[in-house]
Amino acid sequence: MIIYAATVVLSACLLFLVQPLITKMIFPWFGGTAAVWITALMFFQVCLLCGYSYAHWLIARVSPKRQTIIHCALLLAACAMLPVIPSDAWRPHSAGSPVLRIFLLLAANVGLPCLALSATSPLLQAWYMRERGSQIPLWLFALSNFGSLAALLSFPLLLEPEFATRTLAIAWSIGFAIFVALCLVVAWTSRNATAVQPTTSAAHSVPPDVGQMTLWVLFSACASALLAAATVQLSTNVAPIPLLWVVPLAVYLLTFILNFGSPRFYRRRIFFPLVAAAIGGLAWLYVNSEAHQDIRYVIPLYLACLFIVCMACHGEIVQRAPEPAYLTRFYLLIALGGALGGVFVGVIAPLAFDSYLELPVLLIVLAELMIITQWQRKGAGYMLWPVRIAMIAGLAVLAGSLLLADVRNRGYNLVTSRNFYGVLLVREYEEGGLKRRSLVHGTIRHGYQFVDAEHRDIPASYYGHPSGVGRALRVKQQAGPVRVGVIGLGAGILTSYARRGDTFVVYEINEDVVRLAEHEFSFLSAARARGADLSIAMGDARMTLEHQDP
Repeated sequence: MIIYAATVVLSACLLFLVQPLITKMIFPWFGGTAAVWITALMFFQVCLLCGYSYAHWLIARVSPKRQTIIHCALLLAACAMLPVIPSDAWRPHSAGSPVLRIFLLLAANVGLPCLALSATSPLLQAWYMRERGSQIPLWLFALSNFGSLAALLSFPLLLEPEFATRTLAIAWSIGFAIFVALCLVVAWTSRNATAVQPTTSAAHSVPPDVGQMTLWVLFSACASALLAAATVQLSTNVAPIPLLWVVPLAVYLLTFILNFGSPRFYRRRIFFPLVAAAIGGLAWLYVNSEAHQDIRYVIPLYLACLFIVCMACHGEIVQRAPEPAYLTRFYLLIALGGALGGVFVGVIAPLAFDSYLELPVLLIVLAELMIITQWQRKGAGYMLWPVRIAMIAGLAVLAGSLLLADVRNRGYNLVTSRNFYGVLLVREYEEGGLKRRSLVHGTIRHGYQFVDAEHRDIPASYYGHPSGVGRALRVKQQAGPVRVGVIGLGAGILTSYARRGDTFVVYEINEDVVRLAEHEFSFLSAARARGADLSIAMGDARMTLEHQDP
């Protein structure tokens, strides 16, 4: 039992250490935005699905001795990919959505090790049942998630501040080699464990029906999608705090630990009204996302709502757990739901929506799903009908409020644009008797331009003449033509300082920013009309500068 527990915990620790570790390595290569983490998170969810699929196939289709041979071969092949330090050849050299490149980078550098780590929990649980003849050892799954949580929190709090990234990568690779040794021992000792039969054999087990399996996928997908959507909201519309994206994932894992550790933590009577309140709270946060509320209250509220909803989703999954013969199918469908939720937020939403509409869509789906599960309850008699009517009315109010909020926000915007790097808004408003047009990304206003012809070419906002950058440029320009590098185009305000003979190079990673600055603002065209040498270098500024002459 000890070696099973040690192997499962170590595999979970390594799996959730490598996520922030390699994401930190590639973070500067792709713009350093929350979207990089969301894409990496989606990759690891897909990797988890592949690992569970592999474990399911191994247990369902392969004899115990061949399982040992195949898995040992996989573990040894994974060791060939060590150490997990990506080559500089993976650095991007052009702008555009880097989702595919990030996927390929992660697959080439950590794909096989993560596949082996992902398969460990369901595979070792199946081997444990085969050896001991017990029911599903959910405590092993809870222990796995506990190891995941401990590793995830230790990275920003203990490891990352104290050690160089390369040192951590080498230490992780050593830890993976130790894991492989433990897993080889477990595989070898359990290869002949066929004498003890599970208490419930596959021949006498009742297979889960389509409805039950669909709910496993849906609950898992909703929890995973909410994790990604809440992370996007926190990192873009609340506070772009470094490593803040680790905290929602830790909350998500905690709900796994509690539910799979013991069924007593989830009670429908308690959590159903809490879920209704949490959905309402998330809807309120979405509707008021541009109100610039105090992050000391908004961040805990987001995390509390995420915890409640994920507790309910994972609690419903555990209450519908199958008999031991269908263990690997159970985990496979949970992983499928997790991957679908991640893909919805990370890939589909940026292509389908021009705003962060995935959160309200998800809230409506969650409300419907909870209503369906409550509708299926029996034994409540006539008292259930007022509850059902109230739930339907609440769903209608929720959908109506979110729809009106989205329509209202669109009324404020001249242009709404979304891509990998987030949502950009162009807005006009009047302040101090003058009409202004601004470019907004999340909670940050990237400058504005006066609309009237008299003031249009005046640099405004925090780039005005009295600002530090304004004074520095004017002093330098007194000595003759200047060469200026600008990191981040925004509305293009700094180019209003460009004169004939000056050279301005603007570094910008987001193609939509360039398009909006060219078409919705006139700073760039005015600078070119004055005869300034103005160019835009596409790509992350750090990467672009490395390839330019000093």
